[in-house]
Amino acid sequence: MSPGGEETDGLWAAGDRDQEQLSFSALLEDSAEDLYENAPCGYLSTLMDGRIAKVNGTLLKWLGYRREELVGRRKFPDLLTVGGRLYHETHFSPLLRLQGEVSGIALELKAADGSRLPVLVTSTVKQDRDGEPLLIRTTLLDARDRRAYERELLRSRGEAERDRERLQRLATTLQRTLLPPVLEPVPGLEVAAHYHFASSDEVGGDFYDLFPLADCRWGFFIGDVRGKGVDAAVVTSLARYTLRAAAVSDPVPATVLANLNTALNQRTQEEEPRFCTVVFGLLTPGRNGTGFHIVLAGGGHPPALLLRADGSADYRPTPGGQLAGVVPDAQFTTVTMDVGPGDTLLLYTDGLIEARTPNAGERYGDEELLDFARALAPTSATAVVEALIELLDSFGEGRDDDTALLAMSVPPAGR
Repeated sequence: MSPGGEETDGLWAAGDRDQEQLSFSALLEDSAEDLYENAPCGYLSTLMDGRIAKVNGTLLKWLGYRREELVGRRKFPDLLTVGGRLYHETHFSPLLRLQGEVSGIALELKAADGSRLPVLVTSTVKQDRDGEPLLIRTTLLDARDRRAYERELLRSRGEAERDRERLQRLATTLQRTLLPPVLEPVPGLEVAAHYHFASSDEVGGDFYDLFPLADCRWGFFIGDVRGKGVDAAVVTSLARYTLRAAAVSDPVPATVLANLNTALNQRTQEEEPRFCTVVFGLLTPGRNGTGFHIVLAGGGHPPALLLRADGSADYRPTPGGQLAGVVPDAQFTTVTMDVGPGDTLLLYTDGLIEARTPNAGERYGDEELLDFARALAPTSATAVVEALIELLDSFGEGRDDDTALLAMSVPPAGR
């Protein structure tokens, strides 16, 4: 091939490269325009007074307008609902002028047929070289799916709240059915009780009662079932009615707890073990006609606290008493005492002595309760329960367990 032929071939090759570059540039320009027109979001350019200068095909399709109906004829706020226009005027536009950009604002567009289109709006101000604002570029994202999701989320949340309220009412009602509506009055004895619900969602396992027996005797008890919820409520109900029935049959306190232990072991033989701490007491009028003689049997429960008329206060423990429902042959120990005029006997569940205090989450303990009782003595059943309610309230969120209180006192002589 001649040198002239090689030169000609080179010119043709250079021409082909130039043509390719021109075609590629044209393709880029066409792609950019097509991307603007058919983007998956709406694009809008407006003058600073809001008049529409440019709009893409996607937004026109969403709203059902022709381009000539909007460009140069309408302002962006004209496309908004009444509420959207107010928000645009009072918040969106002032903030845009101040910051130069506003993003992710939820508004509603009004289509040509009157329907509404929820969108998320982002606008930026384009400036010239001197920093003067020229126009506003706005991107609009279709928020219909998001709005539907939000509505579904709100509906689900509402249903969950209603279910939770129903559960709370059920739990509260169930809890109250496990407690005596009114304690039976005992001649010559002042009685006070209180129950603190630690949770409105779950049924607790604390219980107490005071009821008459034959021969002018009275039975009383207080206990705490392991766990919470429906299972605990079932065991609580079983314990309460077993104690009452057993006391009618044979009111000896240790025997009553032994019968309860048998019932709990039979109940949980093939299920998860359910047990409780419990104290059962037998109340008999004193021989001299004043005060009462009390026999207490305990099964792993916090000790009773006796506040005397002379201002002293001491625990009356039942050492060695085992939990009811753990082993078939559980042992229960008893203690006797005489409660005279001015004396008060206090029974409680461990929610009181295990409450978290404001002092770095420390637990309120046996020694603190004893000091509290000694500062109160001598007192009455009503007064000690009221003082303990105030104490519990002072723990705030530290009251993380149900608490039952049962107090009995003999009025001082002359009252």
